[in-house]
Amino acid sequence: MTRFLVDGMNVIGSRPDGWWRDRAGAKRRLVEELGRFAGRTGHEVAVVFDGRPLDVESGPVRVAFASRRGRNAADHDIAAEAEADPDAGSLTVVTSDADLAERVREAGARVEGAGEFRRRLEREPGD
Repeated sequence: MTRFLVDGMNVIGSRPDGWWRDRAGAKRRLVEELGRFAGRTGHEVAVVFDGRPLDVESGPVRVAFASRRGRNAADHDIAAEAEADPDAGSLTVVTSDADLAERVREAGARVEGAGEFRRRLEREPGD
């Protein structure tokens, strides 16, 4: 089983659908999509967002908000989680951020780009 650790704002930003007009709604929609993905694949999924925490129905998805403020705040938490993971080889970090990708690869995790992962989320069940 693959475990996915998702850079939430990076995935949201990979599709210019007006998400910036309703950031909280965009976060909730992504968590719903991740929940459907986890349900149909059986993969373990976690997402980390920048910004102020909000209540979100997460189902099977572990949702976290960056422990600090500022640019790339979630990236620091994602990298720290990958670096501390005793089984980083089974972890796929979803991001298109080159610096974050380098850090998690050094920790032993794999990387999948945000656009590629977005397409994976949109595939029909069984694909």
